[in-house]
Amino acid sequence: MEHEECEILIVEDNPHDAELVVRSLKKNNLANSLIVVEDGEEALDFVFGRGMFEGRDVSRPPKVIFLDLKLPKVDGLEVLRQAKSNEHTKKIPIIIVTSSKEDPDIQAAYDLGANSYVVKPVDFDVFVKTMNQLGFYWLVVNEKPL
Repeated sequence: MEHEECEILIVEDNPHDAELVVRSLKKNNLANSLIVVEDGEEALDFVFGRGMFEGRDVSRPPKVIFLDLKLPKVDGLEVLRQAKSNEHTKKIPIIIVTSSKEDPDIQAAYDLGANSYVVKPVDFDVFVKTMNQLGFYWLVVNEKPL
């Protein structure tokens, strides 16, 4: 499986929510190069170039990762912990996009190095607008470290 540059990695086990994120970004031309994975193990495999993503050029990390917390196999906090504790991946912006408003989750995410924590809006139009704003900020506005 050949994957060149991936600007956005979306880690979301709910196909409906994943599709909403993709549609929101495409609607505003922010989805040039994105990958959607459904569990934390696949996310880690992508980031570190192993498993089904063996041979992926890990010197070209995603520009941003949208990460759900409640995931099968490996949960979002563990994905966050591993990515932020690795010298080669710690600077990738990781945005938690989850339905959890629970304070311990928010605290844990920031303690592990999350760059932002966004609770999924229930309203479709608000969700689309939120994802568009997030994509625009992290892909266009934000200056990434070298």
